[in-house]
Amino acid sequence: MAAVDSLPVPSPDDATLVIPAPGEGPGYWAGGPSAVVAADGTYWLAYRLRRPHGVGRGYANVIARSGDGVSFETVAVLEREEFDCDSLERPALIELPDGTWRIYVSCATPGTDHWRVDALDAPDPSAFSAQSARTVLAGDPAVVAVKDPVIKRVDGHWHLWLCCHPLDLSDATDRMTTVYGSSQDGLAWDLQGTALAGVEGRWDQRGARAADVLFRGGRWLAYYDGRASKEENAEERTGIAVGDVPGHLVADGEVIGSGPDGSWSLRYTSCLELPDGGLRLYYETKRLDGAHDLRTEYVPPSR
Repeated sequence: MAAVDSLPVPSPDDATLVIPAPGEGPGYWAGGPSAVVAADGTYWLAYRLRRPHGVGRGYANVIARSGDGVSFETVAVLEREEFDCDSLERPALIELPDGTWRIYVSCATPGTDHWRVDALDAPDPSAFSAQSARTVLAGDPAVVAVKDPVIKRVDGHWHLWLCCHPLDLSDATDRMTTVYGSSQDGLAWDLQGTALAGVEGRWDQRGARAADVLFRGGRWLAYYDGRASKEENAEERTGIAVGDVPGHLVADGEVIGSGPDGSWSLRYTSCLELPDGGLRLYYETKRLDGAHDLRTEYVPPSR
């Protein structure tokens, strides 16, 4: 496995299947992972399950736990009907300073291209309930859809990288940029402008969405998803971006995560820093039949 700007390049051919797609063929996805390793060594994983349009779309966010980071046991399922929405996308899971937990859920407003983000708190990830949901990032039904947040606490400070889809062109709402925000409590957010965007004429020109961000060696290192055209929506590839500050990430221009036949294009990388100094990656990959699986790989400290 190679490394780019101190982040390892995923190698899906060497990865282990964690959660298979819930069906065969295009539109059946298991992925959009958000992973956390707790102080006691337990791995927690939140992810999205999806069926094609017309038979469910993003129908559930699942929360699961593991002792080894590979074999997971489901402890809670949040279903889209509980949120009065058409679809659920990638969740964001975080352990709070007091030992309780929060999950951020991306919800599609029925009959529109708009998305919002709700937050749920619970004493334990197995206790999440939609009854406690509160909207913390509303977007604007006429202006912008917001979804797929990446949320981190670093040195006591809350950071947000939010995927934003402009709604000014009805046939181009797949366009996307990443906006940075900060907060005192992870609920009320101050959005501070674009942190990452695609570049005209490049593989990511249609949009760039932060998938995970780490603070390592005094720099902010990000995996991000990009696409060149509307036709590549939902089949994004992965790139790496770096910044000296969290609100300005610069992509290196290279694309990773695409086989010669497109069979293992990948997106939504979630990266865990482990106590042994190694890393564990989780990401969504495309199969030959068009379905998406959730896979993982371990990166030893020396690499």
